[in-house]
Amino acid sequence: MTGTPVPATTALVTCGGTSRRLGGRDKTREPLGASTVLDHLLAALPSGWPVLCVGEERPTCRPVGWVHEEPPGGGPVAALAAGLRRVTTPTCVVAAGDMPFAGPAAADLAAALEDSPDVDAVVGSDGTGRSQPLLAAYRTEALLAALPEDPAGARLMAVLDRLRTTTLELPAPRTLDVDTPEALALARHIVGA
Repeated sequence: MTGTPVPATTALVTCGGTSRRLGGRDKTREPLGASTVLDHLLAALPSGWPVLCVGEERPTCRPVGWVHEEPPGGGPVAALAAGLRRVTTPTCVVAAGDMPFAGPAAADLAAALEDSPDVDAVVGSDGTGRSQPLLAAYRTEALLAALPEDPAGARLMAVLDRLRTTTLELPAPRTLDVDTPEALALARHIVGA
C-alpha cells in the first residue's frame, strides 16, 4: 500500500510590503488580466506544494496558509522568520507576491537546489546578473539558522551572506516584480490585459 507522497518543498510567498513606489496600493491585489498579481503567481506554483503566504489574509485562487510578520511591515527578513516557523519541508522556495510570472521558476530553483548538495540556497538572477533573494530555493534549516535574532528591519542580503549560495539565471519575465506603475503596465501587456 502506498501513501500520499509527502512534498519536499513549501512555497513561501511574501505579500506584506507597503508598495511605496506604487502609491501605497497593495501591489499583490492589483488586477492582472482576469486575476490578481498574487493569484497569477499562486496558480503557476507547482500544484503539489503547500503554499504559505505572509501578509494580510485574503481570498486566493488556491488553498494557502497565512501568517503575519512581527511587527507588521517589518520587512522581508521578518516575513521569512514568520513563515519559516510553519514550514515543515526540508526545502522552501521563497517568492515575492509581486512577481506574477515567478511560478515556473520555483520548480527550476528547487531542482537546482536538489542538484547542488554543497549549497544552502539557489538564488534567482535576472538577465542583468542582479540576484533576487526573494526568488530563491533554500534549505529550510540553513535559512532558519542564518536569520538574525531580531529580524524586523534586517537586511536580506546580510542573511544571504551567512549562506553558501549559487545563482540560477532566469529568463524574463520570470523575475519581473510589479513594484512601479511601469512594471504593472508591462505585466498587463504580457498577459494581454
